[in-house]
Amino acid sequence: MGETLGRIRGGARASVADRRTALGRRIRRLRGATRLDKARWLLVISTDIILLFSALGYFELFVRWQQGFPWPLAVGGAVLLLVFNVLSMFPFQVAVRGGRRPTAILAVTGAIVALLAAFLVVWAIPSWLGLMAAFVRKRTVIALFVGSLAVMGAAFGVVAGFDPAILLLELILALLAAISIGGVWASLRLWQLAKEAHEGEEAMARLAVSEERLRFARDLNDLLGQSLTDVAAGTVRAEQALRADPETAAAEMFEVRDLARKSLREVRTVVQDYRAIDLDEVLAGVRAVLEAADVRCTVRADTSALTPETRTLLATVVREGATNVLKHSRAERCTITIENGVLEMANDGVSGPVGEHAPNGLAGLAERVRAAGGTLEAAPTREGRYLLRAAVPA
Repeated sequence: MGETLGRIRGGARASVADRRTALGRRIRRLRGATRLDKARWLLVISTDIILLFSALGYFELFVRWQQGFPWPLAVGGAVLLLVFNVLSMFPFQVAVRGGRRPTAILAVTGAIVALLAAFLVVWAIPSWLGLMAAFVRKRTVIALFVGSLAVMGAAFGVVAGFDPAILLLELILALLAAISIGGVWASLRLWQLAKEAHEGEEAMARLAVSEERLRFARDLNDLLGQSLTDVAAGTVRAEQALRADPETAAAEMFEVRDLARKSLREVRTVVQDYRAIDLDEVLAGVRAVLEAADVRCTVRADTSALTPETRTLLATVVREGATNVLKHSRAERCTITIENGVLEMANDGVSGPVGEHAPNGLAGLAERVRAAGGTLEAAPTREGRYLLRAAVPA
């Protein structure tokens, strides 16, 4: 008996642990969602509001049952409405993901709408027209809209004759159907704009990197083109004079050596200027980019006493940290402070263990910071934030 109870308790604890694990995965999924994912979820949820229109059918069936409508038919209608509502939750999700038209779901929901309409339960029609609007051409949707209203108007006319209440019901159905169709069209358009904006941001980032590389390539070409031409010409003259006049050949090679050294110094100067980054400009740019990405950014930086080398190094760290915030976290707040050569960049978008840093990312920066006599650390804190800290000689 005791062993059986122990097994039951162990199974219950395992079940609780599994539920907690599943809940944790869902929370991490929510925290790890991109802005595009959040936009899709918002549009799907807002569009699902059109399903509430069909919920009026439950109320109508209840009222009819109280007025003497056979309860088996009332229960059957409620079950059909429930099936309709469940199936209607999927088509728009398929539409925003760019999937194939769910013909089977649209056909089944259409058949349910027709069965309900045969008993004059018409509140599912606006929701069904909204589902169709996501997958068929506008002319087809408008034709279905007009045709359904005409058929229902004729049916009501046959059953109840001319009645102002019937006309009012027709107007309400027309209004709800217009809201459903227009809402779906607007949501799909907003989703298209959101995708284009997201793709545009990525394209602009890639374009900025490409333009910077092209600029550097042009500078190197302008610098080394003539120098390498002169080096090649000098070696040719030295080769031609080597047998007849070795001294002249040696003099030519000395000139080639001096020219090569001069070119090397110029290349180093260009690379140093290329690597030099204005810290204040980087801070302003990072703040603007993070704010545009819906990350509230606070900057408190005292950079006046920093040397040019320290400013360049810290600017590189800030830029890499901002890149990590945008790519690898789902931060909502970011704080950047610089004081006495110590940079601290904290955000609330990372929780739990963090993998090793890429060699060309923070790991490479850590080597550069150590070479300059400083330290660089990046890890989650006990307060649930991710802290990037770089300390270099001021």
